[in-house]
Amino acid sequence: QVQLVESGGELVQAGGSLRLSCVTSGRISRISAMGWFRQAPGREREFVAAFSWGPVMTYYADFVKGRFTISGNNAKNTNLQMDSLQPDDTAVYYCAAKSQESGGSYYEKSAYDWWGQGTQVTVSS
Repeated sequence: QVQLVESGGELVQAGGSLRLSCVTSGRISRISAMGWFRQAPGREREFVAAFSWGPVMTYYADFVKGRFTISGNNAKNTNLQMDSLQPDDTAVYYCAAKSQESGGSYYEKSAYDWWGQGTQVTVSS
C-alpha cells in the first residue's frame, strides 16, 4: 500500500501564493505518477496537475493558466506551487498516486489508486 499526506493549505488573500506538499510512504516503488485534484463545495473533484517519472512529464488543467507549478522528487513526493490565487481556487486539494499498472489518463481521477485526506485552501477576496 501507499500512504499520502498533504500539507500547506491555509487562508490566503487573493493574489497570494501557497505551496502544497504531498509526502508519500509505503511501497512508493509502485508509483509512476502523482496528481493534484481539488474539490469545491457542491462541485465535482477536478484535475489540477500531474507529474510523471517515466519519462518526466507535467500536465496541467487549462484553468491553471501558468499560475501553478507541479514538481516531484526521487522519493515520489510532490509539491504544488500556486501563485496568483483567486477566490475560485478555494477548495480542498487532494494529492493522488497512480501505480505503474494503472491505465487511464493523468487527467482522470479514476486512473489514480491512492489518495490523501486533502488540505483546505481558502482564498479571500
